[in-house]
Amino acid sequence: MKTPARWLSKLPAMSWLREYNTQLLGSDLLAACIVTLMLIPQSLAYALLAGLPAETGLYASMLPLLAYALFGSSRTLSVGPVAVISLMTAVALQRIDPASGLTHTQAASILALESGAMLGMLGLLRFGFVANFLSHPVVAGFISSSGVLIVLSQVKHLLGIAASGDTVPELLKSLYAGLAHFNPHTLLLGLTTLAYLLLARTFLARLLHRIGAAPFITSLCVKAAPIVALLLATTLAWFLQLDQYGIAVVGAIPAKLPVLQLPPLDAGTFYQLAPSALLISLIGYVESISVGKILGGRRQQKIVPDQELVGLGVANLASAISGGFPVTGGFSRSIVNFDAGAQTPAAGFFSALGILLAVLLLTPLLAWLPTATLAATIIVAVLSLIDFSILRLAWDYSKSDFTAVMATIAATFLWGVETGVSCGVIASLLLHLYKSSRPHIAEVGEIAGTGHFRNIKRHQVETHPSILSLRVDESLYFANASFIEDEIFRTFQTRPGIHNVILLCAAVNEIDLSALEVLSTVNKRLQAMQIGFHLSEVKGPVMDALQLADFLQQLNGEVFLSHRTAVNTLLERELHSLRVHPGFQDFQI
Repeated sequence: MKTPARWLSKLPAMSWLREYNTQLLGSDLLAACIVTLMLIPQSLAYALLAGLPAETGLYASMLPLLAYALFGSSRTLSVGPVAVISLMTAVALQRIDPASGLTHTQAASILALESGAMLGMLGLLRFGFVANFLSHPVVAGFISSSGVLIVLSQVKHLLGIAASGDTVPELLKSLYAGLAHFNPHTLLLGLTTLAYLLLARTFLARLLHRIGAAPFITSLCVKAAPIVALLLATTLAWFLQLDQYGIAVVGAIPAKLPVLQLPPLDAGTFYQLAPSALLISLIGYVESISVGKILGGRRQQKIVPDQELVGLGVANLASAISGGFPVTGGFSRSIVNFDAGAQTPAAGFFSALGILLAVLLLTPLLAWLPTATLAATIIVAVLSLIDFSILRLAWDYSKSDFTAVMATIAATFLWGVETGVSCGVIASLLLHLYKSSRPHIAEVGEIAGTGHFRNIKRHQVETHPSILSLRVDESLYFANASFIEDEIFRTFQTRPGIHNVILLCAAVNEIDLSALEVLSTVNKRLQAMQIGFHLSEVKGPVMDALQLADFLQQLNGEVFLSHRTAVNTLLERELHSLRVHPGFQDFQI
């Protein structure tokens, strides 16, 4: 049995703790100060988006950062509430049965607990490949369409009206119904903040660049714009008592740390939230691993998918016991952390301490923060997620990808984020099955004197009338086995006078039992027609699998090490037959 010390030595954190020094400490502290200033308003905003009290956003940005620092494999990923996961949380909480007696805060902690358990279990089982269940075009379409939903959900805060809905039609209808009751003071504040943030993103960066400011200073000033907006709006709201004009503010935030405890273990609620927790886990992991790989690639640092599942799982469990909601690695916060010079996950630990101090010291000020200002910061942050250029790219490159993306976007707009991501998963799987069920099969010939065999439709090659050489560019399995059989005999029927068929298997990584049965059928049909059936360039693992069955014993032809050897050997046999039986019809080489 392994001792606790040996278990601790296996923690990913040990890889960077052993080499930690004062230089790394200085870089991490500076990054933590910058990131903390961004995380405080961002955490409040995403709690608002999730339909939860403001303090839950702060709680979800403390202990999860520490947990990920110990168990995550990325050195610069910053974990906490993010826009899409917060929206999915809000949707999930709406299905809570009021009879359960649970508050939305408790239900959100249960959701984080389930998500953490699912992610951790997947990581321990080495299921890091689950990110492949969603293709990149589908993910891009889902995030963009979710961004539209997030923007529409925040318009009500800019107008100062009550509105609800999980889909685009519902939100538009609700906003239109409440438009007559908008608060002009709230609208003025919200639009002013929105305009300032948009201008800061565009003209401020250009202005600082023109006056010769360093790129780091320019980036820092642009990223600090939301903080400036929140400080000004909070000060204005407190000084002018804007709540008297109907402008909604965050309200009192408890100046205390969360009580560490498990959320209520209600079986009915666990069952209700399980599908949402699974979808949140999948999307959160895909977003996190994507950001982690991008940042890791910039510094040649390795990201371990299975360990990322464990790290995110532990982070969500930490959020659950500290009164938070589901978290993941966020793009904007991680980029800020990276650009600010963070070198190790210790920067996340220091950020957590900074938020802890904010909870204890700054909550009286945060109570005056207008929700319209928070909504404006969410809208500006989410605008960077909305990019429908993937539609044009998919249309030009692959109509099947375009169909999958459009289905995901339409489902998200019309039926909400959960249906949208479910549609995305299904579309990705169906797209994979469709493509792999109709693999590319090419008749090949030799480029003269080279020993290389290429598609006869693309290259000038030498072929032989009595030999049909076919290359299959896909593994053979149940979904494509019949298609391959049909293609072999379709091509065969267009080429009279064939004596041998060779299947070039250089691109075949696996042959499952269904495909093996089809190959046996092809072998028997060709044997009945007195036509040889041969394989060439079979990979070692595939050959090992074939040797476990009786296919090789039944094969009426041979397995050749190279395709050139196969063609030359069969041609020599044809020539030998002509010499032994000169009455045979002549044949071209």
